[in-house]
Amino acid sequence: SPQLAASLNSTRKTPVSMSTVKRQLRDSVLLPIYTFGRTEVIDNTLNPNFVRKFFLDFFFEEKQNLLLKDISLSLSLSLSLSLSLSLSLSVTLPLPLSLPSFSIFLFHSGIPGKKLGAIIFAAEELSNCRDIATMQLCANKLDKKDFFGKSDPFLVFYRSNEDGTFTICHKTEVVKNTLNPVWQPFTIAVRALCNGDYDRTVKVDVYDWDRDGSHDFIGEFTTSYRDFSRGQNQFNVYEVLNAKKKGKKKKYINSGTVTTGISSEWTFIYIHFSCVSMCVCLCSLTGNPSQPTSLHYMNPYQMNAYAMALKAVGEIIQDYDSDKLFPAYGFGAKLPPDGKISHAFPLSGDNENPNCVGIEGVLEAYFQGLRTVQLYGPTNFSPVINQVARSAQDVTDGSQYFVLLMITDGVISDMVQTKEAVVNAAALPMSIIIVGVGPAKFDAMEELDGDEVRVSSRGRFAERDIVQFVPFRDYMDQSGNQVLSMARLAKDVLAEIPEQLLGFMKTRGIEPRPPIPPNPHPLYMRLLFLYT
Repeated sequence: SPQLAASLNSTRKTPVSMSTVKRQLRDSVLLPIYTFGRTEVIDNTLNPNFVRKFFLDFFFEEKQNLLLKDISLSLSLSLSLSLSLSLSLSVTLPLPLSLPSFSIFLFHSGIPGKKLGAIIFAAEELSNCRDIATMQLCANKLDKKDFFGKSDPFLVFYRSNEDGTFTICHKTEVVKNTLNPVWQPFTIAVRALCNGDYDRTVKVDVYDWDRDGSHDFIGEFTTSYRDFSRGQNQFNVYEVLNAKKKGKKKKYINSGTVTTGISSEWTFIYIHFSCVSMCVCLCSLTGNPSQPTSLHYMNPYQMNAYAMALKAVGEIIQDYDSDKLFPAYGFGAKLPPDGKISHAFPLSGDNENPNCVGIEGVLEAYFQGLRTVQLYGPTNFSPVINQVARSAQDVTDGSQYFVLLMITDGVISDMVQTKEAVVNAAALPMSIIIVGVGPAKFDAMEELDGDEVRVSSRGRFAERDIVQFVPFRDYMDQSGNQVLSMARLAKDVLAEIPEQLLGFMKTRGIEPRPPIPPNPHPLYMRLLFLYT
């Protein structure tokens, strides 16, 4: 109904891009103001054009205040004297969204009416385009601008706005003393370059860098992302033109040429292959599963932390698994009938086929395992990591990517062997998610999560970060809402998987296979036949 549609639209968030450095979500002095972003520093100019953009969600039903604060401008007049200026101003978010751009004039507090300049805001609703491009540019026979040298050229990219103005979106590095520069490749989101509109104008200015900030204009050219992406052909060579120079010289041809090359980066949304393995620690540290004090307690009314972690992660990641068959293992338990300790046994009890059908099948096998094995120990990670790694080692053509989910409550007993297993697995199509449950200290897990320092073993460093660790207790809802707790956990624990998967594929030069068109559903075919 129209009323329902209006209600849904009122809560929808709209991604927008604009330049600001502070953000306050609601109009309340009681709510803290937190830093949202900071621009780069531009030296020696009174007219800075900042490259860095800030992305935020716009909510129609909320008053969102942006606070621009602590702008420090300093000018050294001598070794002992300097002048500085700090200011703050605020603006409500709907204002920049209702106008293509707007200015806020700054006035001197001591001299009424004296302007100190203006800050110009521009905001635009962003498209849902997720494409990423890697660009490489070089130039040939640019104009000489330096008296004692050649030129120090750099490029500035601008995207066109809906009102015909241009907004800076990228700046290359400076290549010193050459008329034939080759710039380093760079990666840019297509959304930042043209807001996902392949035919929108992109303007590129060529400058000669000067130390005092008064960079000399060499020339410019315009194109579009569609032309950029045509590949190595005549569309990739652009004449750099200087209108003023052309008006003065009758024989003027150009101020040089710029050649571009571009390749598209695949994003995770295009990739639909993975193989997910689940692994649950069944050590005696967790206590008797029949007792409420145990982390494995089989409560008939609600899930324990292990089951919640399995369900939270599994329900999301299963959509990327083609057959929905999950190998599920336990470790750190004594198995019937002889009580042999195992650190990688199938929860299903079937040594020939460890697969479980769907997440519900994994949960069923987990609870069945609690009834049949004896919780024991120790907490050894390396056996199950090596077991999954052996499977990943057999498939390195990009057709499968393996994700190992490990849920544990204790300290790792075989840390040396585990680090070696992680280093070896980092060269394979594989990621490891570790969820810590319970009150234990998980310092060793933090070491495996190589966000700060890459994991190493015997002098070898892991070639990429493949481990993501989170303690479940940090995501538990204080009111006991299990759905909310699981949603929080899944959001953070899966955050690094897309980047890890793409990182492996890129380093191996593997591109996604073309999607196979699905066969029409029989019911659809029947309806189509009846309609015609």
